[in-house]
Parts: sequence; C-alpha cells; structure tokens
Amino acid sequence: MSASDQISDAAPRNWLANQPYALLSIAAFCWAGNAIVGRLAAGHIPPVTLAFLRWSLGFLIILPFAWKHLKHDRAAIHAKLGLMVFLSLTGIAGFNALQYWALEHTQALNTLLLQSAGPLFVAGWSLILLGIRLTLAQAIGIAVSLTGVLVILLHGDLTTITAIDFNRGDLIFTAALLIFGLYSVMSFKRPAIHDLSFLAFTFACGSACLVPALIPELIFRPVMQLDVTNLLSVLYVAVFPSTIAYLCYNRSIHLIGANRTAPFFHVVPVFGSVMAIVFLGERPQAFHVIGFALVLTGVFVASRKPSAASR
Repeated sequence: MSASDQISDAAPRNWLANQPYALLSIAAFCWAGNAIVGRLAAGHIPPVTLAFLRWSLGFLIILPFAWKHLKHDRAAIHAKLGLMVFLSLTGIAGFNALQYWALEHTQALNTLLLQSAGPLFVAGWSLILLGIRLTLAQAIGIAVSLTGVLVILLHGDLTTITAIDFNRGDLIFTAALLIFGLYSVMSFKRPAIHDLSFLAFTFACGSACLVPALIPELIFRPVMQLDVTNLLSVLYVAVFPSTIAYLCYNRSIHLIGANRTAPFFHVVPVFGSVMAIVFLGERPQAFHVIGFALVLTGVFVASRKPSAASR
C-alpha cells in the first residue's frame, strides 16, 4: 500500500479522498473557471508569466503541508527522477503555458469546446503507451457526453458547428491537450509517494522549466501591472485550478486510472456554461438542461468500473 493510500484510508474525515467522481467534479469546476480567468487575463498578463506565477505561488501554498512528506519520499522521487521531471514539463509547464498563449488568440468558448476532445487524446496515449483499449461502454459514454457538450455550446442547434471559426489559438490549445493527455497517462506510472509530495515537486520543477521561456518574455513583452485585477487573477489560478484541481485530479487517476477519469473533461464546459449564467447574467435555456443530462449520462457510462470480462 502506498503512502497516499495509508493517509487517505487512515480516518473517516478523509472520506472525500476516496471518492474519485466527487474529486473529478471539483477539478472540472476549478478548470472551468481557469478558462474564463485566463481569457480575462489575456493582454494584461503574458502567458508564460501567468503560468510561472501560478505554479510558483501554488508551490509556496502547498509547501508547508508537503514538507514532511517530501523528506519521507525523497528516495522514491530520486529513483524516478526522470519521470517526475517529464511530468512537470508536460502537465505543469507545457500544457498551461500553451493554454494561456492560446487564450490570447481565441475565445474561452472555443477552448471549452476543444477540451471535450481531451478523452480522445487520453485514450490514444493509453493505447500507444500502455496497450489499454477503450471498453465499449467508455467509447459510448464519451460519444454521448461529447454530444451533450455540443448541445450546450451550440445552443441546441448542432448544425451551427460548421460556423465555428477555429484559428491559431485553437491549434495551440489542441497541442496543449495532446500534451496533457500524455501527462494524464504517464502520471499513472508515478512513484508511490504522497499526493502532496507529488504536487510540491511537480509545481516547483514545472516553474523551473518555465524560466527559459520567461526570460525572453520579460524582455520583449510588457510586464504585468500590479493592479488588483491581475493579482486576484494570479491568486485564483494558483489556488483553484492548480493546487485544488491537480490534487483532486491526480488522486482520481491513482484511484481509477486515466481512461475512466478522462470523460470528466466533458464536465468542464458544462460548468463553464453555468458560470456564464451566474456571473455573466445569461439566462438558462432548455438546451442547457438537455445537454447537461447527456453529459452526466455519458460520464456515468464511461467512468463505470469495467467488468472482469471487459478487462
């Protein structure tokens, strides 16, 4: 049993740590907000700067809680140092810098739509690297939930999908999703260390990996202004889509594997639509209800534990 299992199973107060679907819902909610905040920050905070501040501050937040676990897990981290650096470079540094760069060139709506393709990238990497195929239920569930996402984002008229204008930002974000799919699959091979140790190391290492790209950005682009809006944006991305979301997501992969967590990518644009209703004053419509029902149905089917015969 790993240290993560020992900690999470130690007391009833850690019940949430063993509920992967609740954890994935929390992560999806945080990531939905990240797309909105990242779009608002575009033009005010350069993308690498935002990513660097996000992970550096996230590391400082989590370090007091992770310090004793880092000391305990030092040998295990060193034994798989190459993999840990690779995960930091892909899931922390690469994906998020590309995401914020993409949001300078496209709308948050486009990234929410593209994020629905996340399970397909995870499935592809799982097949290539681990030889794990999608079960029939997972394939059907992904298709159903993707339909639900399209119903919401296209306001119930699926024929308008041909009118969506994909641009350079969309291509950049697609590359980011390809990288995050690789991170999701490879993180299943992470050493058996505490979740806080894993986050602290990858946050710190991911921040360090961004330094070579940060230096020319500071030289050739206007630096971030220290106003209230920018500081609140940095604080949000450091706490919610970083510390909380990654802790929930990585724990869920540890519990049920990458293929069964991937369908929750489809919940992100659903939460994004809900945020638009709450914070932007948009009125809920029938297509919201229909799309949300399809997403939940698809996620339920795709994330169910496969039978022994299927495995």
